[in-house]
Amino acid sequence: MDETQLTETLQAMQDDPSFITQTGYRANIALWPENTITFIDTHLAYLRAHPKVDSHTYISNLKLRLRKRG
Repeated sequence: MDETQLTETLQAMQDDPSFITQTGYRANIALWPENTITFIDTHLAYLRAHPKVDSHTYISNLKLRLRKRG
């Protein structure tokens, strides 16, 4: 999956209310001036930092972990 497809998939998850996709806190104010990082940027950064991770499996597992149950 290329970065455009990943971004589109993560955006769809973020827009879907059945997923828990909160903005994260980051302490490094030089990189994140408002101390926040979006759901999409968090997961794109992880996949960039770990190029051997299969993106299809990562997204599939992410969907399982973040789906609201109830």
